[in-house]
Amino acid sequence: MKDVTQLTEGWSLRHGEDVLEATVPGCVHTDLLTAGAIPDPFLGRNESEVAWVGRRAWTYVRHLGHDSAHERTDLVFDGLDTAAYITLGGRPVGTTRNMHRRYRFDVTGRTGELEVRFASAYDEAAAVRAVTGDRPNVYPEPSQYIRKMACNFGWDWGPTLVTAGIWRPVRLEHWSTARIARVRPLVTVDEGTGRVEVRLEIERTAQGRGRTLTAEARVAGVRAEARLTGDEAVLRLEVPDARLWWPRGYGDQPLYDLEVTLGDEGGPLDTWHRRIGFRTVELDRSADEHGTGFTLVVNGTRLFARGVNWIPDDAFPSRVTPERYRTRLTQAAEANIDLVRVWGGGIYEDDAFYDACDELGLMVWQDFLFACSAYPEEQPLRGEVEAEARDNVVRLMPHPSLVLWNGNNENLWGFRDWGWEPELAGDSWGEGYYLGLLPRIVAELDPTRPYTAGSPWSGSWDHHPNDPAHGTHHSWEVWNRQDYAEYRASVPRFVAEFGWQAPPALTTLRRALPGEQLAPDSPGMLHHQKAEDGNGKLDRGLARHFPLPGEDFDRWHYLTQLVQARAVAAGIEHWRSHWPVCAGTIVWQLNDCWPVTSWAAIDGDGRLKPLYHELRRVYADRLLTLQPGADGPVLAVVNQSAEPWRTAVSLRRTRADGTTAGETVVDVSAEPRTVVRLPVPEGLVPDARSAKEFLVADAGEPHRPGEAESGDGLRALLFPVPDKDFAYPRPRFDVTLEPVPGREDRVDVVVSAHTLVRDLLLQPDRLGAAAACDRGPQTLLPGERTRIRVRGCGPVTADDVRAALFCVDPA
Repeated sequence: MKDVTQLTEGWSLRHGEDVLEATVPGCVHTDLLTAGAIPDPFLGRNESEVAWVGRRAWTYVRHLGHDSAHERTDLVFDGLDTAAYITLGGRPVGTTRNMHRRYRFDVTGRTGELEVRFASAYDEAAAVRAVTGDRPNVYPEPSQYIRKMACNFGWDWGPTLVTAGIWRPVRLEHWSTARIARVRPLVTVDEGTGRVEVRLEIERTAQGRGRTLTAEARVAGVRAEARLTGDEAVLRLEVPDARLWWPRGYGDQPLYDLEVTLGDEGGPLDTWHRRIGFRTVELDRSADEHGTGFTLVVNGTRLFARGVNWIPDDAFPSRVTPERYRTRLTQAAEANIDLVRVWGGGIYEDDAFYDACDELGLMVWQDFLFACSAYPEEQPLRGEVEAEARDNVVRLMPHPSLVLWNGNNENLWGFRDWGWEPELAGDSWGEGYYLGLLPRIVAELDPTRPYTAGSPWSGSWDHHPNDPAHGTHHSWEVWNRQDYAEYRASVPRFVAEFGWQAPPALTTLRRALPGEQLAPDSPGMLHHQKAEDGNGKLDRGLARHFPLPGEDFDRWHYLTQLVQARAVAAGIEHWRSHWPVCAGTIVWQLNDCWPVTSWAAIDGDGRLKPLYHELRRVYADRLLTLQPGADGPVLAVVNQSAEPWRTAVSLRRTRADGTTAGETVVDVSAEPRTVVRLPVPEGLVPDARSAKEFLVADAGEPHRPGEAESGDGLRALLFPVPDKDFAYPRPRFDVTLEPVPGREDRVDVVVSAHTLVRDLLLQPDRLGAAAACDRGPQTLLPGERTRIRVRGCGPVTADDVRAALFCVDPA
């Protein structure tokens, strides 16, 4: 039987004349941090102080003296970052030039000092660039000339921290006769019968050649066996009454253990194990009267995808543990998200990421790793791209959560709109990857899943790559140049990127910028704002709705976070209300990789921004929304659940003082997975000229004084003028605290409104660095109250809480 020796201990890192203790898996930056040789690049402006690290060559060393009675010993690296020359006992072992591949080297009988010498990624990229020639790039960094995490070189939300190191596990594998080299399980289901076609490839030693071997596959009590005289076999299993894997919100996520054993007359030689799920997935790209669709269909059910974009959760991805993956993805599921797009400027994530998605019912849209650049298609890159794609398609295909392969991020769009075509003058730029190589590899290795050439992509060159009427669309003009109300100007078929910036939590800022007097344009704040004219766009977006708060940083912080939440909610509510024409939204972005002002819903320290709570609301199965329209407001009742929704909706034209100017009750019946759109009666439309009226819709029993929620608990609001023009009263409310029985670490904050209180927000980290709460912005009418549960804050007073509460205030 194969033996495995993990090589996690005993590594050193050569740093000039010094030899430092190294952690494997890890990277140069984390080892230097541990040794105190560099400052934390996440703090202040230290990022600039450690830029030299990425321009140096580094060497990892350890002694290798393990002996084995097996015929063969392989040195296996799951990830090397990036251009490495490996020697053992002073003799060459091999070279690597791809962070995204696994490597295996035969080191049978060899011992001595193992050296992994990493060249600077900049030097490697320059050498490739000299061969291929220049290509355009959105950022002035050479990320397209090296198969490495592109955002290592900086992004409009990320630091430039160019890493090197043994970033995934390394081990010795000792084996005899034969080993399992590759397993491709093609999992399908038809009329209740699950089918698994196990395509097995093996590698033999010299002594193992010509020997007859056996392969056995087992799943759900079903067994198949094959005899191998060569190096390949196909084993087919049928599972009667297979339980279907569903995305969260549509059903359960049953997983089945699939085990493959390779053996000979002496017993087992090698084993392979993964969990699989039975489900079908299709991508409906049919043409219709609205253009060309882009609708995911799982187990025959058409879905509105409630998605988020995912970036590496740390600028040093070796620090992301399985527990951290689980925490972040559980947060996604708890926000009613059902799809996570792994963005093409990052990495193919660890198996722990996809395992968690399998269990949580989070669909995965997986980009191949190309983003915002023209990529040469010549050697040495082309061979690396193909090997990388084959490696990762096979590694990830057992996961039922994986529903879509995507060729690239924004490169087809960039070729058409960003001035690349004349600059390229006929040179290769990646089109051959996205429309040729990658779809061929997916069709060959993983025909059970759909592939799309890019995001955005209209399906062919017959239409503009970012045409909202065809395929996928990225909506960035709104953030860059317009008011978020402009999200309502179109109904794309599928919005794969859109978003709005906001700063992280105050405690995150204080940790990242120690000692700094915080201001939007203070030195550290500007350093942790990577977007072009980011603060200008924040302020312009804010000024369309509120007076700029001047020197009041706390007010600026609250309002920018509020506008972020409102902006994203405005887009999602509009697009969801147009299902099935629009079949999904993927918010940019769920997470951050360091403390930064960005589009994220969860900041770089893991704190929830108000946007997170809005996502939970607008991505819920049932949504009530009021949409402005050319012919007057529309009430949209969105029911994405599997059950009919019968509800009474109270519509009230309400004055700024909370009194009612008109009211009616509408009985609504929304069938499963449908949207009902109803015009608001003319007599209930607020008078925009008065700037003193707004529209309130409550589903279920109307709200009553003293109650924040009743009935279905859903509320929608429509204010006909910007906040700065509305006649808000000075907000008045009481704050009381109630202990939570049996939970000393929790307290209920009860806010009772005497006036209209618009977008009341508790910033829990102001009560304690570890504090969190269960609600985001909410609007109360006079006489209503709300209950906010806070955990992890320690002893607090009502005055403490009041200082952490913000709302729209005309003063």
